[in-house]
Amino acid sequence: MGRSVTRSLTVDALAARLGARVVGDGSLVIRGVANLESAGLGDLSFCVDTKHRAAAVASAASVMILREEDVAVNSCTRIVHPHPHSAFAKALDALFPADPVVAGISPTADVDASALTASARVDALASIGARTSIGAGSHIHPHVSIGADVVIGSDCVIYSGARIYPGVRLGDRCIVHSGAVIGSDGFGFQPSAQGWQKVAQVGGVVIGNDVEIGANTAIDRGAIEDTIIGNGVKIDNLVQIAHNCRIGDHTAIAGCAGLAGSSVVGARCMIGGAAMVVGHLSICDDVVISGGSLVASSITAPGRYTSVFPITEHRTWMKIAAGLRRSGK
Repeated sequence: MGRSVTRSLTVDALAARLGARVVGDGSLVIRGVANLESAGLGDLSFCVDTKHRAAAVASAASVMILREEDVAVNSCTRIVHPHPHSAFAKALDALFPADPVVAGISPTADVDASALTASARVDALASIGARTSIGAGSHIHPHVSIGADVVIGSDCVIYSGARIYPGVRLGDRCIVHSGAVIGSDGFGFQPSAQGWQKVAQVGGVVIGNDVEIGANTAIDRGAIEDTIIGNGVKIDNLVQIAHNCRIGDHTAIAGCAGLAGSSVVGARCMIGGAAMVVGHLSICDDVVISGGSLVASSITAPGRYTSVFPITEHRTWMKIAAGLRRSGK
């Protein structure tokens, strides 16, 4: 079952936004979006590649975004684009536009008198600390806690329940989802005769532009130097990024991954879900880490890396493990 759009557009108008050409009725109005299997009258869908061709042939979608080589798979109105999935993502932005941010501070928000929030929206029961600056067009949702001396850029969205500790810096157009904690203390302790002695974490967190941080993700402040998240980085839910990590521009990190302290990840990397990166190592640019992998040494050449043995029946796994033990003796 599809979803009705919040802003109807003609096919011609949408194609012009996408820089694509139209085959069929460009005056048709798009009223919904759906996947190929459930699409019906008035719906827009998309076909990515040959794996989806059978579904595209049978689809009842009124409009379909597809590649030039797939243009004959269906007789519906077609929007031809070299990258259908990317084009569909942009189409969703056009068909489901975000509500405009109206600046203002809720009377129940706790905003320090020295904070600069005049061009932002601050909702009910949010807390904004001293000397904090929030850029124009940013939206602070209810029950957000932002500490002192924080800088948040323009057009950011901080969702309910997020916690941003003192001294954190966010660039423009960042999204922080509910439950995320940015700037909490890193795991810094030293053993002593009296037990574990806490080491003060006096660094900060610096986050670039166009970064998205998923729900319940934690990004620790640096011990001395800052933890740094580059421009365009996308971080999923339930990710742990420890103190002093550095993540390069446009890297994506999937859910439940963990980066130990002082690990450095290059630009345009992809780290799969539940992958673990040991501290004090580096990963170069353009590396893909398969989900569930353990990265225990630095990676110096681009490519895909995997350390997970594919799942198999338990008795078979035990035999393989026993063989590996014998081979190491």
